[in-house]
Amino acid sequence: MQQALDEDLAHGDVTTNALFPRAISARATIVAHHRMTVAGLAVAREVFLTVDPSLHITKNIQDGITVSAETPVMTVQGDVRSLLMAERVAVNFLQRLSGIATLTAQFCAAVRGYPTKILDTRKTTPGLRALEKWAVHLGGGKNHRFSLGDGVLIKDNHLAVLRSTGVDVAGACRLARAGAPHGLRIEVEAKSLQEVKEALAGEADIILLDNMSPALVRKAVDLIKRRALVEVSGGMTLQTVEDMARVGADFISVGALTHSAPAANLSMDLSARRGRRGRTR
Repeated sequence: MQQALDEDLAHGDVTTNALFPRAISARATIVAHHRMTVAGLAVAREVFLTVDPSLHITKNIQDGITVSAETPVMTVQGDVRSLLMAERVAVNFLQRLSGIATLTAQFCAAVRGYPTKILDTRKTTPGLRALEKWAVHLGGGKNHRFSLGDGVLIKDNHLAVLRSTGVDVAGACRLARAGAPHGLRIEVEAKSLQEVKEALAGEADIILLDNMSPALVRKAVDLIKRRALVEVSGGMTLQTVEDMARVGADFISVGALTHSAPAANLSMDLSARRGRRGRTR
């Protein structure tokens, strides 16, 4: 947050300073312009208070609430100069995080009625992972690894190198089991039914079925027979995600939740409070 403010206010706000040499008391209203799951109000609040601790802030709803179009979600009162300096950074966070939460909520709604959980990935904006994964949580999704140290996930590039040394998927699982910290679940990627069989031989805890059709996922699920949890990934969309839930996926990981979520449409509207001028700052 501080880095974002430093980026926007590195040389001050020359426009606001030129137009408002004296403090003017104003009221700002942040409005959601379409149906969305709101995320980032807590961040926006901190942005405003970092710029000016004397601002009075009212959150009309809580983060994670779905609102209809033209809903006021936050009001802020105080020196217009502070409101203008904080506006873009605060709204940027709200638009980005609400977009993620809204898309996540849509994916979760698409698999409602199934035991399948929607997961995020590490395909996040550098430096914003914690906030973006928080937005996924607010939208009803579950968080996968926050970092490479959070769990064992043997992917295709690991396997490609291991195969050149004569180690198959089963062997990779055994190596991970022996070398990873105690208690971590072993997850391995499989691109074919043969690799699923090898993952089972290696006693993987989770088998990640990558870029498989629903029909092939069904065959893999039947082969696994609950001996491991099943995660599905690869090009998931709102149109295809239910098909994967229907054939038995325990988890569906969706990189698009964070790398492709469209920004939500929110804006801040200002109105001056007549007769209320502050002292020159």
